[in-house]
Amino acid sequence: MDEITTLIQDFGFPVVMSMGMGYFIYYIWTFISNELEPKIEQMHMALIRCIDANRMLDNDMIRLQQKVNVILQYRKRDELIEMGEENEQKRV
Repeated sequence: MDEITTLIQDFGFPVVMSMGMGYFIYYIWTFISNELEPKIEQMHMALIRCIDANRMLDNDMIRLQQKVNVILQYRKRDELIEMGEENEQKRV
């Protein structure tokens, strides 16, 4: 604590605080560069994988819905054909 007081008396409060703020900025910068950026990059890659998987599932759902629609159309067509055949048998 005496060292800080001596520095303030020798250089003045603004100079000492500027040096302290410079060290703080340097510390934060190195922490972000060394610790956070790699983690953020990993999370970014995981997010991209999730988005890709979601798109693949969406495409699968679209294909499945198209298949269901085709099957429903075939059933409806078969029902109409059966009804037509029954009506023809009743006429005969």
